[in-house]
Amino acid sequence: MKLVRYEHNGRSPQVGLVVENRVIDLSGVVPSMHALITLSADGLAVIRQQATAGQGISLKEVKLVAPLQPRRNVMCLGKNYADHAREMQTAHNEPIEIPQFPVIFTKATTSVSGPTDPIPFDPTVSEQIDWEVELAVIIGKQGKNIPAEQAMEYVFGYTVLNDVTARDLQRQGKQFFKGKSLDGSCPIGPWIVTADELTDPHNLDVRCLVNGVEKQASNTRHMIFDIPTTIAYLSRGMTLLPGDVIATGTPDGVGSARTPPEFLRPGDVLTSIVAGIGELRNVVTAVP
Repeated sequence: MKLVRYEHNGRSPQVGLVVENRVIDLSGVVPSMHALITLSADGLAVIRQQATAGQGISLKEVKLVAPLQPRRNVMCLGKNYADHAREMQTAHNEPIEIPQFPVIFTKATTSVSGPTDPIPFDPTVSEQIDWEVELAVIIGKQGKNIPAEQAMEYVFGYTVLNDVTARDLQRQGKQFFKGKSLDGSCPIGPWIVTADELTDPHNLDVRCLVNGVEKQASNTRHMIFDIPTTIAYLSRGMTLLPGDVIATGTPDGVGSARTPPEFLRPGDVLTSIVAGIGELRNVVTAVP
């Protein structure tokens, strides 16, 4: 299933099911995406039955918003593609070291935005706005100390995410949080694809384009730490909750590691694509 949150005719965001090019309203069945994620197997079967329940609304007539508004910070993996780890260490004249354990940081919930929302650009805050396309995992049930061999049972679905980053702020504080958490710096969407729809999340092409020019191109099979390993690591001594979002890391090709460095500017169109899921299209927009 492809599950969305959308706005139509001035109504607050509704939960919907995408069938072909139409959205079927689920508001009469489930009140929120968080409630949908926690449904039992029987409850999800009812949702699937809605695919034949009516005509729905054309996707062209609705505005898709972030498919999920996380209740906790978005959990992210840094340097989870070897080529990206190398390019960043080379750019900063650091020794080349591939992580032995997952590198974890978070993004504030207020950074989350939708698949077509603008990316704010305020030069008084940062002039080094960079791109990082990623596959994101949505956790479907509560768990702690989850064995890697059982980890995929805790995955509800997947979405596309761009970990937009203010590189100057990231460097200033020695920790990633501030540079990763500016408002609008975490576009996700366009929908959540349920886990049963993806045969192999570890074999998905991942691409990022700026103004139609390809900047990143890789495949999730190149992740250093796969999804089961990541879930097992994060849940060790720490409870994961339904609706938690885990960004699995970005491949090489980010702007700050280029020669000369490249950063986003007002008017730039950032396109983030994960095969089998969909794409985001966000325009960098100057803050008045």
